[in-house]
Amino acid sequence: MNMYEHIVTFKFNENITPEKQQNLLNQLKSFKGRIPGIVELTAGINVTEEIEQIQGYILGLRITFKNKQALDDYLPHPFHQEFVSSLSGIIDNVIVVDYEI
Repeated sequence: MNMYEHIVTFKFNENITPEKQQNLLNQLKSFKGRIPGIVELTAGINVTEEIEQIQGYILGLRITFKNKQALDDYLPHPFHQEFVSSLSGIIDNVIVVDYEI
């Protein structure tokens, strides 16, 4: 079975605070070890100097899953759903890319 990459970038509205950004980042980083099937996880605040290129996307996430089933099981997982719920009122857009590696 092949592993899968899950890449997400988040664009927030003006209601996001630096404290909330850090809280969201901490939530994402806590997924590894709490959600089965995660092989590797990195997440962080965008620090690029190419300001015109970021289009407001300030938080990034990359998860490597051990297989497609692990990726599929992640989406409804309670910890993931709790994170998704915490985005209410502060999110403008999300870009998600999943691919086999």
